[in-house]
Amino acid sequence: MQSKQIFKIGILVVALSVLAACRSSGDAEEAADSSSASESARPGAASTAPALSQEEIRAQNALRQTVFYFDFDIAEFKAADRDTLTYHARDLAANPNKRIRLEGHADERGTREYNLALGERRANGILNYLIVNGATRTQIEVVSYGEERPAQTGQTEQAYDRNRRVEVVAR
Repeated sequence: MQSKQIFKIGILVVALSVLAACRSSGDAEEAADSSSASESARPGAASTAPALSQEEIRAQNALRQTVFYFDFDIAEFKAADRDTLTYHARDLAANPNKRIRLEGHADERGTREYNLALGERRANGILNYLIVNGATRTQIEVVSYGEERPAQTGQTEQAYDRNRRVEVVAR
């Protein structure tokens, strides 16, 4: 009779262990699916996804920036954009099959021809920087739209600021 009770208790322990194991693997999967797994995990719980380093986080944030703005009638990108463009160049160097298009734009002031040339000079300035920092010329296409594709319509300084840009477009 005692052996039957021990057997029942053993079965119960095994069943609870299996249930607990299934429950904990579900928690790990939910944590891995979460965008901030390391922040949402319980204290003491093991995370299945490796934590990103500060450098990797900076690189990901930099690669999200795909629009670079310019001052009036200037073809040189801003010094504040150097680090971000360096991350773009490193990404291209690390991924030789990746291709991008640099689309140059200008605000509506100036002639159509002048703005097309200005948009091209802006895109070529970024192209040269990317190449110097590791990208290859075959990965990058340059196009100028001049004033033809404004990001914001209007004749305000804010609209002009938004239209003087180069966009990095994956292709």
